[in-house]
Amino acid sequence: MSSQAFVSEAVAPTAPANAQPPATAPKVVEVVFTVNGNRLALVVDPRATLLDTLRETLGLTGTKKGCDHGQCGACTVHVNGRRVNSCLSFAAMHDGDEVTTIEGLGTPENLHPMQAAFVEHDGYQCGYCTPGQIMSAAALLSEPCGPSNADVAESMSGNICRCGAYQNIVAAIQSVRTQG
Repeated sequence: MSSQAFVSEAVAPTAPANAQPPATAPKVVEVVFTVNGNRLALVVDPRATLLDTLRETLGLTGTKKGCDHGQCGACTVHVNGRRVNSCLSFAAMHDGDEVTTIEGLGTPENLHPMQAAFVEHDGYQCGYCTPGQIMSAAALLSEPCGPSNADVAESMSGNICRCGAYQNIVAAIQSVRTQG
């Protein structure tokens, strides 16, 4: 039995004679949005994520970079009142939007009720996921969610706590939900 070697040549596809060269993306874009109540006009790289723009350009480092794939929730912010994984969203997409980060939710002197509940119920351990957890929990207050702890846990399933403070997180959320 003889073996034969087959060799194939790679052939580069040829473009039609009337093809136009691809348009080049702009090197920068202007974005005007409101962040934590401040209207800002920024010139950003069109590939810059909302997360990187908040952290690197605006210095709002409370929003954390976790997985950078939208799987952990550490980067959760509010955009027009809804929770968004800022690592999955380009800053250029938010022209005209209102963005709220953990820094804009409350202050040390005047905590948002959810921030106060996390402190009261020890809803954090290492604290890395806490800003994203609080932002998701605050948004949850205006979303449909059943009354049980399991309902809250399901609604918060996009936010991971590697330390396992889930019971305390749910207790914090439930305490705020029952107050108002």
